[in-house]
Amino acid sequence: MPKLLIIHHTPSPFMQEMFEAVLAGATDPEIEGVEVVRRAALGVTASDVLEADGYLLGTPANLGYMSGALKHAFDTFYYPCLDSTRGRPYGLYIHGNQGTEGAERSVDGATTGLGWEKAAAPVIISGKPEKQDIERCWELGATVAAGLMG
Repeated sequence: MPKLLIIHHTPSPFMQEMFEAVLAGATDPEIEGVEVVRRAALGVTASDVLEADGYLLGTPANLGYMSGALKHAFDTFYYPCLDSTRGRPYGLYIHGNQGTEGAERSVDGATTGLGWEKAAAPVIISGKPEKQDIERCWELGATVAAGLMG
């Protein structure tokens, strides 16, 4: 059974709302045969990443960069997974109160180095998430998970 790994750093109510929407989309009952696993960015291991077939990444934009927790996750699994995870699909969601460009660019750099393939456009939200923002998060989760269905 294909496995989707959600690696997230969820320190705020807005990030929690986005995470829950992504998870709801990924676990929609119409998506069959995909196991969804959640790991906090500070707890994810290289084994978690190697065992997954696709990824959803969630981070706040902190000081123009991905969160330190997600950076730590990449530092933990980057080299052990470098040659073994190429071509795997991923999706990204980011929340920021100001510029999110640096956070997106930093995640793009890491995923490009790993050879991961963007499965959907990133969902980037500034300020309080509106209903349509939460719907886009749900769609991101559903899109990446559905792409793993056999």
